[in-house]
Amino acid sequence: MDRLYRQIVGALPPEYDAREARAVALLVLEEAFGIGRTELYAGTARALTEAEAARLDAIVARLAAGEPVQYVLGECSFCGLRLRVTPDVLIPRPETEEIVDRVLSAEAGHPLRVLDAGTGSGCIAVALALGMPGASVEAWDLSEAALAVARANAEACGARVRFARRDLLAPPPAGCSFDVVVSNPPYICLRERAEMDGRVLRYEPASALFVPDDDPLLFYRALSALGRAVLPAGGRMYLETNRAYARDVCALMLADGYAGARVSRDSYGNDRLVTAVR
Repeated sequence: MDRLYRQIVGALPPEYDAREARAVALLVLEEAFGIGRTELYAGTARALTEAEAARLDAIVARLAAGEPVQYVLGECSFCGLRLRVTPDVLIPRPETEEIVDRVLSAEAGHPLRVLDAGTGSGCIAVALALGMPGASVEAWDLSEAALAVARANAEACGARVRFARRDLLAPPPAGCSFDVVVSNPPYICLRERAEMDGRVLRYEPASALFVPDDDPLLFYRALSALGRAVLPAGGRMYLETNRAYARDVCALMLADGYAGARVSRDSYGNDRLVTAVR
């Protein structure tokens, strides 16, 4: 394998297993320098310029310190889109792509009003706006820095999304009305930190990850109240959840008067999505 590949893999910290290290090295070389795996396997990769070599050294140093490759490169892939990411937003996960797919399969083709509550990078809102051309999509977040990233992603992808700074734990403004609410809120209990990847803990925004140990349903109670305030009868909610509490979220929605609340599993077999009808 090419020495550039070996340089990257050799610098990665022990947190990377062999498969992940390989994927990171290939991603860096292709995305940052346009060097594909065919050239690497054949040993025909071009030489880097002096400026490119200096850039690679800087990238390798950041990776060696444990910074996620998505932040190092400044972008990631989500639902076939290239999205900007910074440490102000979570790195979008494959599980969230599955939720977008579920919403699109159920809702696409209708002129709906859709809210992405707690948008972060804007990944859900942008993907839904592009996948539902007839829909009106709005996205809320409390973080101005996150909203700046989300707006940049919407503009770069040509997605029409309205953004607003809103606190999910506060009542919504009067007059808001939507047909669908989608949310991937903070849902990891603080006690789960010991089981988490150190790269996530060091670099991704804690405010978008964690809830108190004694109140794991904090944001879901708020989202249930939000749905009761902004959804008409028949309006739908799609909520990404902590696998440990998905059934508790479902029970909460049923107790709050939602119909047909149910839990669906992700591709890893974990309880992940709660859907409910107002």
